[in-house]
Amino acid sequence: MKILIATDMEGITGVTTWDHVTPGHAEYGRFRRLMTQDVNAAIRGAFESGADEIVVADGHWNGSNILIEELDPRARLNTGSPSPFSMMQGIDESVDGVFFVGYHARNGTPNAILDHTWSSKTVANVWLNDILTGEYGLNAALAGHFGVPVIMASGDQTACAQMIELLGDIESAVVKQATGRFAAECLAPQVAHEMIYMSAERAVGRLEEGNVPDPFVLDSPIRVTVEFFTSDMADKAEKVPFTQREGTRVSFSAQEMASAYNGFRSMVMMAMG
Repeated sequence: MKILIATDMEGITGVTTWDHVTPGHAEYGRFRRLMTQDVNAAIRGAFESGADEIVVADGHWNGSNILIEELDPRARLNTGSPSPFSMMQGIDESVDGVFFVGYHARNGTPNAILDHTWSSKTVANVWLNDILTGEYGLNAALAGHFGVPVIMASGDQTACAQMIELLGDIESAVVKQATGRFAAECLAPQVAHEMIYMSAERAVGRLEEGNVPDPFVLDSPIRVTVEFFTSDMADKAEKVPFTQREGTRVSFSAQEMASAYNGFRSMVMMAMG
């Protein structure tokens, strides 16, 4: 059984501010280590419940956050940027289930640590076929394109609730209770890691039993709409071929999710440039 662990950093144990997740800041090194430990807890739970292959995708910032020298050696790590599938690098038909470790809520969500969608300075909202979603929806839909379900997630209570609402009854590890964008009641790492371990163990057990939600598959054609924070960002994004613009919203359609995913990435990269 093969598991892809797709990681982000804002939902990692103890994270509450941008300082914790920004390379170059004095605090960043501490939370790289905690991120690695969260991932190791998920790896341990998955292997002990029957997984025999695990690939990790480092999905935060430039994809170079997880400390490979401290990573469980049974797993392989996709690191660096850009890669073909970004936060989901390693996804294909050979994967049996996906974990989202360290995920956060979509932009504009109250009581959610560091809520944003893909780029905190660029993207205000994203819709997939009129479904308002965050990175978790984009990444789950890409997994669904390959027939793979998301079966476990960790983050704050709001992020986990959003993922369950969209994806169904997945296992979740709530490692902090957000009380604002930059404030939360956090579990001690030892407690949070045990919770992640147990959630991962249960998720793989349910996958073996066939007791997990179906993959998140969107009807085709897939309509992607991105609302940018400013009009100049939309000016740049609409230079991507076959897009349509209305105000600060730029849209396009694709026949399948792999193209939709990378089309979205292209628009955002143009807007950021």
